Amino acid sequence: MTLNPLSPLLYEPLVRAALLEDLGRAGDITTDAIVPAEQRASLQLKARQHGVIAGLDVARCAFRMVSPDVRIELVRPDASVVTSGDKIATISGPARALLTGERTALNFLCHLSGVASATASLVSAVKGTRAQIVCTRKTTPGLRALEKYAVRAGGGGNHRFGLDDAVLIKDNHIAIAGGIRPAILSAKAHAGHLVKIEVEVDTLAQLEDALALGVDAVLLDNMTTAQLEQAVAMARGKAITEASGRITVATAPAIAATGVDLISVGWITHSSAALDIGLDDG
Repeated sequence: MTLNPLSPLLYEPLVRAALLEDLGRAGDITTDAIVPAEQRASLQLKARQHGVIAGLDVARCAFRMVSPDVRIELVRPDASVVTSGDKIATISGPARALLTGERTALNFLCHLSGVASATASLVSAVKGTRAQIVCTRKTTPGLRALEKYAVRAGGGGNHRFGLDDAVLIKDNHIAIAGGIRPAILSAKAHAGHLVKIEVEVDTLAQLEDALALGVDAVLLDNMTTAQLEQAVAMARGKAITEASGRITVATAPAIAATGVDLISVGWITHSSAALDIGLDDG
């Protein structure tokens, strides 16, 4: 799978806001007091643990917003697998810019690499099955496009980006609509011809009703592996199947073995641990 780069339009405002938050009203008073304005330096981004890299363009943007004279020479681009001690990039330019932009750059890079690494662990766990690991809308506010990019860097795929690009009928929609049938019929009446409809089901009876009404995908929520196997058999050739609920690296292989098309996981974006990456001298 080709990893297309993020458009700068998606991350430049976020990087600018992060730098403004860090620099405050007086700028980097520590660096400005200690480092001469004319001094230059060359530092290395290095991995301090095993993982997958994501967010280097965002990190570059942070340094170059501080000074356009900063240069970054990549050694391990996004989607690269790294281990402790691996050099990721060399960053050179005005020493003040490197020190001032360091934390903002690393905040983005470590977080996004953590998302990519968490995704990669699940992708590896289901290797050899038809299941694709996908993320959800459980993202850090403001960072959704970046985190979904990081999921792709880790080998996963993206679920819908927002409430406006697909219909997903969940349990509360069904309850308020008065049942799965009126919910689906209302969605069909309002959705455009290019909009897909997915419905969340908790039981095989609900699944049967959804399939009879004709939907594009079914979200099989918190089902046992035995239920998932039955659901996959029922939906085969009729709808895409997506398993969701308490997915871990340990449970993913058995869930994937049921034959589901997708496994959606929220924690890879909202709770993944940052990958430890440092900016070191030499």
